[in-house]
Amino acid sequence: MNLPKIPLADWVESTEDWLEDNLEPVFDLVKVVIRGIVEGLNWALDTPHPFVIIILFTALAWYLGKWRMGVFTAVGLLLIDNLGLWGPTMETLALVLTAAFISIVLGIPLGILSARSNKMQKIITPVLDFMQTMPAFVYLLPAVAFFSLGVVPGVISSIVFAIPPTIRLTNLGIRQVPEELVEAADAFGSTPGQKLVKLQLPIAMPTIMAGVNQTIMLSLSMVVIASMVGAQGVGSIVYRAVTQVKTGIGFEAGLAIVIIAIILDRMTQQITKRSKAQ
Repeated sequence: MNLPKIPLADWVESTEDWLEDNLEPVFDLVKVVIRGIVEGLNWALDTPHPFVIIILFTALAWYLGKWRMGVFTAVGLLLIDNLGLWGPTMETLALVLTAAFISIVLGIPLGILSARSNKMQKIITPVLDFMQTMPAFVYLLPAVAFFSLGVVPGVISSIVFAIPPTIRLTNLGIRQVPEELVEAADAFGSTPGQKLVKLQLPIAMPTIMAGVNQTIMLSLSMVVIASMVGAQGVGSIVYRAVTQVKTGIGFEAGLAIVIIAIILDRMTQQITKRSKAQ
């Protein structure tokens, strides 16, 4: 078949150019806000002595879980400090927490909106499918075009990659609230806001927290990819180790990412278990 090729690439680039020309002030504002959050978190995590942060994280892990979790947190963070990766790890943690925080702030309202409107769910679901199946490297191209090199495009691409689980599981959790309870709340004259805050969200909280857990893990999985556009941290060390074929350095940096991933995963899992028990 000699059908003409659809100029999809040209359409995408034309749209990108139009957005750059007409929404530059919006992109500048987003850049300032995200950079401010990342730098603020990095300052809070990296300015105190590492032992102070280790003690705080260990106490939080001990409080949320059992003593084994606290011991693992202390040993893991001490190992990161011993390997000389404390500063880069805190930069990575600041990036991950920023991406996860923005994903949660945007994702939970979108999930609530999907749960309350079948029409909105039908619109959002294909978009989420697209976001989860598109290779993560593709997100870097428009992110760099709109926000230049640095930590901001890394955070933006992490948000796009990590936000779907929060939206999906918030939607699922609210829809799984027993219909009898919803009807009882309606019978007692609850407003939609009261029904959401006092009934649906508390019951759906374990499912929502599972989505938050997945969002944090996906954000952390993007740190190496984000380093390709200038984001600093452990990901940049892994990326340099790969390009220079330095297996030992790459293993050390990868181990630091694994330790942070396990700590964050176990903490969020414990919060999920507590929300189930309430």
